[in-house]
Amino acid sequence: MLTRQELLSNRELLIDKTRGALCGLAIGDSFGDAARTPDNQRDYGFITDFHKGDSWSTDDTEFALMVAKTIIEAGGDFTSQDVVNAWLENVATEDELRRGGVSEVEACNNLRRGIRPPHSGRFNPYHQSDGAAMRSGPIGIYCAGDPEKAKYLAQVDAEVSHSEEGVWGAQAVAVAVSLAMVDATMDEIWDGVMSCAPKDSWFEETLKRAADIVERAQGDIAQAWMPLHNDLFSTHRSTVCEALPEVFGCLKLRHENFKSGLLLACNFGRDADTIGAVAGAVLGARYGAGSIPQHWISKTQFPSGTCLSFTKGIDILDYTDKIAALMK
Repeated sequence: MLTRQELLSNRELLIDKTRGALCGLAIGDSFGDAARTPDNQRDYGFITDFHKGDSWSTDDTEFALMVAKTIIEAGGDFTSQDVVNAWLENVATEDELRRGGVSEVEACNNLRRGIRPPHSGRFNPYHQSDGAAMRSGPIGIYCAGDPEKAKYLAQVDAEVSHSEEGVWGAQAVAVAVSLAMVDATMDEIWDGVMSCAPKDSWFEETLKRAADIVERAQGDIAQAWMPLHNDLFSTHRSTVCEALPEVFGCLKLRHENFKSGLLLACNFGRDADTIGAVAGAVLGARYGAGSIPQHWISKTQFPSGTCLSFTKGIDILDYTDKIAALMK
């Protein structure tokens, strides 16, 4: 594993990994959402590329870009007030959060009522969703090699819309990306994820269940595939305690390179855009933009503004380079 200082002293490597992580998140988001469409399910079952060249962004990419924007505008470390300001400017002003999660809608309602974090996240019937986890990748990028700082900033961001598992899931993703940025092994990344799940929590229980499924299958995808679906199933597919164990279960099964790991995760189904986005961020941080098919980067470089209108046409590479410039 690299030290943070070793990564920061190699600017070419830093930029490659920063680009890989955020581009990987955007690719996984778009690819996972496409994989579960009825047309792709009917025509291919398991897809290996973007169908007919089409791609689009969902709330996963667009909320992650808002977090990236918050980091950039704060000059690095951000505060709870910075997060609130970002939401009031970019989210609460939307007439309709198309493709936005219900946890985000409830958070906006609370913010408009004058309720502020942590209560805006706690007074939320969907506070355990993966809506904060999907957006915390940029925090892990910025906090490369510093998982404790990643955990802290992920909590600062997540509490505007989430509580308990919703916050712990965001911390887990930020920590995973932070460790992947410095070439941690998957076992080290898994240990970092587990450190975010409090003892006897629902999150800890389902993470252990996912690990047990993969271990009993001895890494055999065919043996683990249906149990990862059946044994982690919940009636709310975007809850942290279903989606994130599925992500990291997929990553334990296949992580030797960006493409093979992403294809497995994106074809999982269930909350496939978030599963793909998180897997893409971790794999992209680990292997860098140079490991990603260039046409995948090109197809997802400029978001569609599906959920947050300010993101339409943003150059993701510009954001990655601005974050890298803050890392000293």
